[in-house]
Amino acid sequence: MIETYTVPEKTKVGHIHLKVSNLEKAIAFYGNVLGFKTTMRYGEQAAFLAAGNYHHHIGLNTWHSQGNYPAPIKAPGLYHTAFLYPTRKDLATILKRLINLKYPLTGAADHGVSEAIYLDDPDKNGVELYWDKPIEEWPMTESGELDMYTKPLDLDNLLAELNN
Repeated sequence: MIETYTVPEKTKVGHIHLKVSNLEKAIAFYGNVLGFKTTMRYGEQAAFLAAGNYHHHIGLNTWHSQGNYPAPIKAPGLYHTAFLYPTRKDLATILKRLINLKYPLTGAADHGVSEAIYLDDPDKNGVELYWDKPIEEWPMTESGELDMYTKPLDLDNLLAELNN
C-alpha cells in the first residue's frame, strides 16, 4: 500500500520547459509578444526566459524537436501552460497588446475563479493568460465546494480596465 502524501501547501509550479521546432521563433513569441526576458541562452539549442529577476519561468529547447511539426492535437501531452497575471488590468494590458499585434486568440473565458484568454505559441502549444479573482468572489456550492464554470469572457469589459 502506498502511504498517503500531501504536497506542501506553498508548493508552486516553478517553470515550464518546452520542446520547440525553431528556437528563434519561440523566443520571439515568449519574449517579444508576451514580454518575458531572456535570462540565458544555452548555445544555439536552448534559452531560458523569465518575468522579473527570476532565473527562468520558461525553458525552450530544440534538442529533440528542431524543424519538426507540432504534436498531434489528439495525442497525450501538454494541454496548455498558464501564466498568472497579478491584476485584471495586467491581463487587459496583454490582451490589448495581442490585439494590436493582430495575434490570434483561440478563446476567452470567465471561469468564476479567474478570467482567461487563450492562444497558441508558434508550435501550437496552448497558452493561457489569466488573473485570479479575489477568493471571496469564487463561486461555491451550497455544500462549500468550488463551483468553477466556463462562460464567455466579455473582452470589451476587460479592456475597459485600461481606462481605470
